Amino acid sequence: MSAAGRPTRRHEWTRDALPCLAFLALAGWLTLGLWPDPDTRTLALNPPDQILYEWFLAHDTMLWSGDFSLVTDRLNAPYGVNLLANTTVILLGGLLAPVTAAYGAATTFALLVALNLAGTAIAWYLLLHRTLGASRAAAAVGAAFCGFAPGMVSQSNSHLHMTAQWLIPPMLWCVVELARAARSGTARPRRFIGCGVLFGVLVSLQVFIGEETLFLTALALAIVTVVYLAIVRPPRAVLARFAAGLSIAVAVAVALLAYPLWVQFRGPQSVSDGVFSPHYFSADLAGFTAFSPLTLAGDDTAAKLTTGPAEYNTFLGWPLVLLSLGLLVWLRRNALAAACGAGALAMSALALGPQVTLHHERTLLPGPYRLLMHLPVVDGALPMRFALAAIPLLAVLLVLALRQAARSDLRGVRVGVPALVAAALLPLFPTPLPTTDRAAVPAFFADGLWRHCATDGDVIVPVPLPTPEQPLPMRYATSALTAFALPEGFFIGPHGPGGKATMGIEKRTTSWVLSEVARTGVVPAINDDHRLDARKDLTKWNAACVVLTPGHARHAELQRTLEALLGPGTPSADVLYWPRTW
Repeated sequence: MSAAGRPTRRHEWTRDALPCLAFLALAGWLTLGLWPDPDTRTLALNPPDQILYEWFLAHDTMLWSGDFSLVTDRLNAPYGVNLLANTTVILLGGLLAPVTAAYGAATTFALLVALNLAGTAIAWYLLLHRTLGASRAAAAVGAAFCGFAPGMVSQSNSHLHMTAQWLIPPMLWCVVELARAARSGTARPRRFIGCGVLFGVLVSLQVFIGEETLFLTALALAIVTVVYLAIVRPPRAVLARFAAGLSIAVAVAVALLAYPLWVQFRGPQSVSDGVFSPHYFSADLAGFTAFSPLTLAGDDTAAKLTTGPAEYNTFLGWPLVLLSLGLLVWLRRNALAAACGAGALAMSALALGPQVTLHHERTLLPGPYRLLMHLPVVDGALPMRFALAAIPLLAVLLVLALRQAARSDLRGVRVGVPALVAAALLPLFPTPLPTTDRAAVPAFFADGLWRHCATDGDVIVPVPLPTPEQPLPMRYATSALTAFALPEGFFIGPHGPGGKATMGIEKRTTSWVLSEVARTGVVPAINDDHRLDARKDLTKWNAACVVLTPGHARHAELQRTLEALLGPGTPSADVLYWPRTW
C-alpha cells in the first residue's frame, strides 16, 4: 500500500492477474482433451478443418527461413494456393513457429485454441477495467462473455481465425484514446499521432490473423459510432479532430497492406467472390433463444438450428435475450448502452441472411443482409458469423448495467441486476470441447523416410489424394513442416467457371480413378489409355514419387490399381512408393 493507503500500481496489477489466470485455467480445461498427445488427438466435431489449420501452421515455419511469399507452391501443385485468399493465421503461425518446429503443428494448434479464448478474454478485461473504468467484477463478467460466449467456444472447433480476437480490444483502446483527445482538444500531438499510427499497425496485423473478424468488427464499430454520435452530437471541431486521427490510421494501414491486399485480390490464385452460399450459411431466428450443445444448459437437439458444431454463433439462450432487451430499455438514456444495443441488434439481424428462416422454414421476410449481397469483400463473410460481433456489444451492455446497479440507492436494484445477469449467463457456461483419437502419421513421413524418393520442394502424390472432404494426406506434409508439396488438397482457389471461387480443384483423370477405387473398392480394367493418362497427370504435377499410405479400407484395391498403372512398388517402413520413372 502507498502512504496514502491506496494500492500501489504493482498491487493493482497483481489483483488484475487473478481474473486473467482464471481465464487461462478455463481455456486449458476446455481444451484438456487435446493434451494427452496432440499428435494423436483431434477435435471430434470438426477434424477436417483442424487438419487444414495444422497444415497452415506447419507452413508458417517457413517464415523463419525467410520465405515471406503469400502464394505457396506446397499445395495444389503445380498451381499453388493464395494464402490470403484462405483463412490462414500467418501471424500466429509465424510467432509460434519455434513451437511448431520443436513439438509439431498439432501442439501449436492446441495451444492456439486455448490461448485465443483466454487471450481474447484477458484483452477485453484490461480494456473494460483499465480504459473504460468498470469494476474488476463487472469487467471480469464482460470479458468472460467476450472470450467464452457460446459462439466463441463453438468457433474453437478449428476456426482459429475467428477466435483470435485479442487484438480487437487494443484497437478499440486506440479509438477511445483518439475520441478522448479529440474531445479535450489539448492532447499532445505526439500521443495523438501515436494512437493513429498504432491503430493502423494493429489493423494491419489483424489482416494476417483473421480478416473476417476484422471486417465484422469494423462494421459493428461503424454502426455503434454512428448511433453514438447521433445521440451525443459532439461539436464539429471534435468530429474533425477525431476524423484526423482515424485518417492517420487509414494511411498507415493502406501503406502496410497495399501489396498484401493486391496479392489477395489480384495476385496469383486469387479469388474475387465468396465460395459459400449466403442462403445456406444464414442463422435461424430460433437459434437466438436456443442453448448451445457446448454449454451446461444445452443438448444436441438445438444443433439442427445451424449448419454445424462450429457455427453456434447465435445461441445466446432465451434468458440472456430477454435480459438484454430489458437492460436496453432500462439504460436507454445511456448513449453508449443505446449505441451498443443498436449495434448488437443490427449485427444479429444481418446474421439472418438474405431471407429469414425460422425452425428450418424460409419465411417471406427478406433479411437485411440482402442489401449487402454481391458487394466486394462482404460476400466472403458468412452471414451467420455477423452475430459474433454482437457478443462484445452485449458484454458492454452487461458491464454498464452492473455499474449502474452498483451506483443505485435501491437495494433491490443493487442485488437484483447482478442476480439476473448471473441467471442469464450461468446456463451458458461452456463445457469441454469434444475430442477423439486419430491415427498417427505413417512412419514413412514422420521419420523423414520420404527423402528416399523426394527432396525439399518436390511433389509427392499420396494415395488417396487429399480433397476438401478427405484432407487426411495433408497431415503427412504437416509432419514434414510442408517440406514437400502435394497436388490437389483442401483450400479455396479460382478453379470454377470463369475463375469463380471453388473449394479445392477439379480432379485429374488419374486422381478420379483412384478416388473411385477408394470409394467403391472396384478396380477398373487398366489399359494403355489409363497408363498414358497417369503419365500425363504425374508429369503435370511434376511428381517425384507416388506413395500408397496405410490404413485405408480399400488399401488392397488401391495397391492393385497402382501396380497396374505404374508397376511394382518399393516398400519402405509402412508404405509402398513408386519413384519417378515416367
